[in-house]
Amino acid sequence: MAHVPTDEVLAAVEARLISTFGEPEGRASVTFLGADRIEVLRFPGSDGLVRYATLGMSAAPMADPTAVVVDPLRGPRAELVFTVRGGRDEVLRTLATLAASPQVEGLVVAPGASLDLGQPLWPDAPFTAFLVAEPGGLVEDLELPEPAEPVRFLPLLPMTPNEAAHKRVHGAAELQERWLRHGTDLRDPLRRTVPLG
Repeated sequence: MAHVPTDEVLAAVEARLISTFGEPEGRASVTFLGADRIEVLRFPGSDGLVRYATLGMSAAPMADPTAVVVDPLRGPRAELVFTVRGGRDEVLRTLATLAASPQVEGLVVAPGASLDLGQPLWPDAPFTAFLVAEPGGLVEDLELPEPAEPVRFLPLLPMTPNEAAHKRVHGAAELQERWLRHGTDLRDPLRRTVPLG
């Protein structure tokens, strides 16, 4: 059974991010009790957008916390990517905390899920939660040797408290459809709640 060393996985993940976004202009490292170190890389874009990507979440597959036996090879692997106009470096610790949640809390992060902090994503942010979007659009999945599953790069879309509540009732697809219908700029750090009536 092939085993992919953790450092090789993370080196391949970093290489994929750099080939997609260019060299990072900064990185922060956060270590949580009971979890491996998580880094967050900062990639500036020529379009005024700044992308933050976690590095470390994919070191191990995410496992169902109720599973009796955890498979060290099989299971979904992911990193988180957040894009915001002008950058918000205060979000680094938030992203690292979310990326550590599979290790710390046994959380499986998947498209359509809400990651709700119950507090602003950064100081004075109008958003308190992220919607996990479908991967593949921004960064291609990174294939790993069998039987390991590929690393998926999950985009995070910030939600206001009202949007997060709406999503809980009506689902992720309905909220995304509403954003689309109203031409919502999800990368605007100051945007208002989309009309929910």
